[in-house]
Amino acid sequence: MNQITALSVASDLELASPDALEAQLRHIGATRYHNLHPFHGLLHGGKLNKGQVQAWALNRYFYQSTIPLKDAVVISRFRDRATRIEWRHRISDHDGDIGSEGGIERWLKLTTGLGLDPDYVESTEGILPATRFAVEAYVHFVRDRSPLEAIASSLTELFAPNLHQERIAGMLEHYDFISPEVMTYFSRRLDQATRDADYALDYVKTHARTPQERRLVCNALIFKTNVLWAQLDALHHAYVGGHIPPGAFVPDAP
Repeated sequence: MNQITALSVASDLELASPDALEAQLRHIGATRYHNLHPFHGLLHGGKLNKGQVQAWALNRYFYQSTIPLKDAVVISRFRDRATRIEWRHRISDHDGDIGSEGGIERWLKLTTGLGLDPDYVESTEGILPATRFAVEAYVHFVRDRSPLEAIASSLTELFAPNLHQERIAGMLEHYDFISPEVMTYFSRRLDQATRDADYALDYVKTHARTPQERRLVCNALIFKTNVLWAQLDALHHAYVGGHIPPGAFVPDAP
């Protein structure tokens, strides 16, 4: 039997220590994170037209705008005040605060800079069905699974900074319709994602005390990589393969 399937790590996988858990988590990221998806190769390599980049940014907005809802659900799972205090900055990171810009506003700068109407973007009326289903599944996961698994599902942030750096460099190099000003979401997340991932990794290494709990942590990360991968599958099928579902965003002819 493979040590990792599309759903889980093997039930007999040896995870005898926190360090063994971390090694397995990093292996999952190295083999399953969505930086490996062909759509990202096209996006970062300048192989997409403007309409395809618009479709990516539009659909990704739904994910970005749902993260504060997801994090509010995570907070609701904890009676421990210290954990709630630590986690709640993630909401303001995305929502912003009075007098400060958040990640959602920075993402809208990107979509607006790409020529998309912000009201249309915020309505989420044009996103792909698979985008909606995948993102909503993430919220349901942190609501329905254990608090440990809810935190573990955020561990894709371990691998995000490298992807953000690749995205900033590649898109600025290859697309004349991309400017540094519209890429501020990614530059800001370089520090935020590292901080958040360090906390979540320390949390799961401390609180997953048995091999079974460590397997649950690994499976939560696998689930999250599937959430991200499924969104790119849908984008590739619709906007590279040309199979746009009824009612979804249709780019202008290139």
